[in-house]
Amino acid sequence: MDEGKRELVGTIWKSTGSWYEVQTPDGIVLSKMRGRFRLTHQRETNPIAVGDVVTLQMVGDGTGVITGLHERRNKLVRRAAGRRVGFEHVLVANVDFAWIVQSVLMPKLNPGFIDRFLVMAEVYEIPAGLIVNKTDLLDKIIREAVEHWCKLYEKIGYPVLRTSALSGDGVDELRSGLVDQITVLAGPSGVGKSSLLNRVEPSLSLRTGDVSEKTKKGTHVTTNAAFYRLTDGGVVIDTPGLREFGIIDLDPAQLSHYFVEFVPFLNDCKYPNCTHDHEPECAVVDAVDRGEITEERWASYLNILQSLRMGDKDVGR
Repeated sequence: MDEGKRELVGTIWKSTGSWYEVQTPDGIVLSKMRGRFRLTHQRETNPIAVGDVVTLQMVGDGTGVITGLHERRNKLVRRAAGRRVGFEHVLVANVDFAWIVQSVLMPKLNPGFIDRFLVMAEVYEIPAGLIVNKTDLLDKIIREAVEHWCKLYEKIGYPVLRTSALSGDGVDELRSGLVDQITVLAGPSGVGKSSLLNRVEPSLSLRTGDVSEKTKKGTHVTTNAAFYRLTDGGVVIDTPGLREFGIIDLDPAQLSHYFVEFVPFLNDCKYPNCTHDHEPECAVVDAVDRGEITEERWASYLNILQSLRMGDKDVGR
């Protein structure tokens, strides 16, 4: 068959600007995206994302042109950063599990960020959990606060790992959880995603960066999401650090369905369109009063609800 007409199906393993590394039966093929994708996906900053299954056509120099995007079974998205209101950015597609990674300090744990991430994972039916890294930095006072949040998320059903890339605490547990599935690690810059993965699989030798003493925030070292195959089986996706996580394309009236501990009470409210912020005889508010839903998660829900009503101007920094 003419090489210029040969088609292959593969998975996007890495995006580097205008080029994509596509894993195919013939190995990695460096490919470009056909321009029409921009026209048919005008509200996405990246019409093709790491994890997507695509069809590509080989060209004479051994590179490919991506001609088709296969249906996604799921995706993890956030509102595009900056001023592109209404645009979505696809972090990854077709994953089996998503970890939101936070650190105890530098930068400190951000529950609002966690909740927004978990909402979007619930929207697209992606099982998710929380990794709290840098446990070697814990002192008695901070430990109590961090444990409060860890137990809160464990109580509502999310797995929580307490890890330290420095000491190795929790690394074996993380490694065993990555076997035989496609897993994504996401979170702010500086929380130690790449350092953790280097500890899980030293041969990866991923670049790591320092945290600014002035801002207590990390610097962007991982610049592109990418697949990495693990020795024990499975694939992990490291992602660039996120300074914000804005929710997109979610009707405010549906938000409560993605706070997992709210769901058992939703049908017991007096009003079927109850938003659980001001209505009388609200079963969710009653559950908060009884301690069956935490004040912290309800406050987070109200904050996200207000941001959705305002067009998500508060993007959960």
